[in-house]
Amino acid sequence: MLGKTAAIEARLNEINSLLEQKADDYQLVADLARERAELLPVASTAEEYRNVLKQIEQAESLLHENDSEMQELAQADLDTLRPQANMLEQKLKSLLVPKDKRDEKSVIMEIRAGTGGDEAALFAADLYRMYSYFAEKRRWKVEILSQNEIGIGGFKEIIFLIKGKGAYSQLKYESGVHRVQRVPATEAQGRIHTSTVTVAVMAEVEDVDIDIPASDIRIEVYKSAGAGGQNVQKNSTAVRITHIPTGMVVACQDERSQLQNKLRAMSILRARLYEIEEEKRKQEEEETRRAQVGTGERAEKIRTYNYPQSRVTDHRINYSSFNLPSVMNGNIDEFVQELNIQDEAGRLAASGLGDSED
Repeated sequence: MLGKTAAIEARLNEINSLLEQKADDYQLVADLARERAELLPVASTAEEYRNVLKQIEQAESLLHENDSEMQELAQADLDTLRPQANMLEQKLKSLLVPKDKRDEKSVIMEIRAGTGGDEAALFAADLYRMYSYFAEKRRWKVEILSQNEIGIGGFKEIIFLIKGKGAYSQLKYESGVHRVQRVPATEAQGRIHTSTVTVAVMAEVEDVDIDIPASDIRIEVYKSAGAGGQNVQKNSTAVRITHIPTGMVVACQDERSQLQNKLRAMSILRARLYEIEEEKRKQEEEETRRAQVGTGERAEKIRTYNYPQSRVTDHRINYSSFNLPSVMNGNIDEFVQELNIQDEAGRLAASGLGDSED
């Protein structure tokens, strides 16, 4: 494992030299500083790990001394140093695993009612509130990009942005089918119904992340439907964008400004296309790892919310919480942590770092 850090440490030394030589090239300095910040934790942890291993080697050599007092001191040192070495080894492995470059980004989430009619739409609204509470606890900003409401407070579809550093790393495992089992508020017989809602999570991307030629899109404007006031209904402010190569269609009408609706629609389109490209890349490079946590595809049932038993079960990791009200109030941290642990174990195995060999 320490052999894997050699190239990183060599690159760090190279960056330090370049920073001194190219101090007048502000753009290069900024790029190098960012790269240095990413590599520095690996190099410093590797150095600390090597120092601890050296101390362990020295302490072990003292165990063979004839001096019993010296042996006791050496053993006491080893009792402290060995757990420290194990901790640093795990930390270094984690740092060496390739990170998802989207992890620090904000996210665009799409929630759609599946099977279950109005009850599915109502649960879609419940999930939207759950993610909103989760975001608010982290002081992330939630912004609705598009919504299709039903008359009783549910959503056939809602698309929203959660803006905050690291939002994607926390929410990327939410993609998939969420199943709810409960007695609908509209059910007089008191029978338990099962409904489903699909959730898609995409990293927010900028123009520089993915290029969409103007020739690949068709933009149409039309009058907005539903609430919005006279201005919305009299003017063609709604925007529909069709991505011609894929046939993908994105429509936004919630803003009063045609420009704002166009910008929102383009942000959703970029995120969807970027997600498609990332999925292709993952299929090619990480086929063995994808089975560890699940593909995150919408056709895959990932979680069940059982109201009568107050139980929420994530089927990918066989983990359950028996405090459903807390979960629906945005306390999904336990699921996020378990999924991260499972995913990291899979990435360690795929990278060849799963064993403790150096």
